[in-house]
Amino acid sequence: MSFEETKARLEMAGQAHVLQFWSELSPDEKDTFLTELSQLEPEELKEHCRRAAEAANSQSTSEDLLDQRMEPVPPEFIGSVRKTDQRTLIGWENEGVLQISKSQVAVLLLAGGQGTRLGVPYPKGMYSVGLPSGKTLYQIQAERIQKVQQLADQKHGSKCTVPWYIMTSEFTLEPTERFFKENHFFGLNPSDVIMFEQRMIPAVSFDGKVILEKKGKLAMAPDGNGGLYQALVDNKALEDMEKRGVQYLHVYCVDNILVKMADPVFIGFCVQKDADCGAKVVDKAYPAEPVGVVCRVDGVHQVVEYSEIQPETAELRGPGGELLFSAGNICNHFFTRDFLKDIAENFCQQLKQHVALKKVPFVDKEGNQVKPTKPNGIKMEKFVFDVFQFSRKFVAFEVLREEEFSPLKNADGVPLDTPSTARRSLLAQHYRWALAAGGSFLNSDGEPIAPKHSLARDEDPPAVCEISPLVSYFGEGLESVVKQKALRSPLVLDGKMV
Repeated sequence: MSFEETKARLEMAGQAHVLQFWSELSPDEKDTFLTELSQLEPEELKEHCRRAAEAANSQSTSEDLLDQRMEPVPPEFIGSVRKTDQRTLIGWENEGVLQISKSQVAVLLLAGGQGTRLGVPYPKGMYSVGLPSGKTLYQIQAERIQKVQQLADQKHGSKCTVPWYIMTSEFTLEPTERFFKENHFFGLNPSDVIMFEQRMIPAVSFDGKVILEKKGKLAMAPDGNGGLYQALVDNKALEDMEKRGVQYLHVYCVDNILVKMADPVFIGFCVQKDADCGAKVVDKAYPAEPVGVVCRVDGVHQVVEYSEIQPETAELRGPGGELLFSAGNICNHFFTRDFLKDIAENFCQQLKQHVALKKVPFVDKEGNQVKPTKPNGIKMEKFVFDVFQFSRKFVAFEVLREEEFSPLKNADGVPLDTPSTARRSLLAQHYRWALAAGGSFLNSDGEPIAPKHSLARDEDPPAVCEISPLVSYFGEGLESVVKQKALRSPLVLDGKMV
């Protein structure tokens, strides 16, 4: 597309200001910038900028309160690890393992975010929280996929595959691809790791103008994890799933170190309930915990963000003293492929746009690079959970926080969701597994360490024990390895020791 055509399109959208430094660009810079600009449709761009400015300006007005329209998810649509008898749990697990053995289950990772808040310039999945093994989040997750495949094959005599779809962004695709290649895909078949890119959309100023990050580059941002549904269409991922025979998807965020990849219990529960859409939840730790709540609004399932709930509503309790709105969303979902296809074909454009006010680096009218100290731009995002409202049969599944949810969001130095808390959560879990399997521990001097079966959330286990996912997916099969054995701390239990 020529410069004249591009300029005309930008004028149609009311965004011709982005060409103000055109004469100062080199030929290569002009080519690159033209390529970026040619991907923007004038009408879509005009509408995007209008909606962004309108949404940001309306944030200051009082929104329609959801409190009077909220109700908890009805009990018949909730499963629970904590409240369900062992026989039923095993039945769900067996169902999930059966579906995995038929290669009908895939996992889909939302990995568009960088590790900026962790103080690193690379994708979060490449981050190591400081485990004795030095493993990154990507490696831990890849090894869990290998193990769940192995467990299904052993049970059913199959040779199954759990494909791993990884949605990246412009920022994370190339480093993620390189990292996987350098690490030989952590033992997985490269053809079963499918990476694809979500769309990028321009950041907009409060007066509805696209922000220039550099003289020849727009300030772009991923369209939120709800950009998944459009990205599935753009990258023909749904067709790939159909060719492979995938029926069920486990979708999750990269930063949860305890995530159970293709969790057979969750998959089995959803399949037996004939659900097309499901969400794992954890009990909120306290009423004002800053997590979204899975509930119903006007009879429709959705996630209500903590900022949208009045304090008195968050404090409401049921007859047994439990929080009425206690189902904390952890971005861990089940979808049928048919449901995703339906969303992609019929509901993509109906997803709500959420406003995020951000500090967006820009060039001023004189061409100087500016790093703002307060929010100056609007980034519009869609959220993955905003499709719950379109579900024919939605279910929620309550799991134990200490076993399945420990996110990594902040650098060390704050109390929660840091490398230290994530590492502690995983090592505490592995310590519990070892004790439950009959193991005991010695310190570095060979002296016994008294077992501790209950740990506080902020308490390190008395012995350091890391168990490779290749040895145990979720605590199973450890008796033959640790029972009646004195294990010297610190210990890394990997495949070589089994």
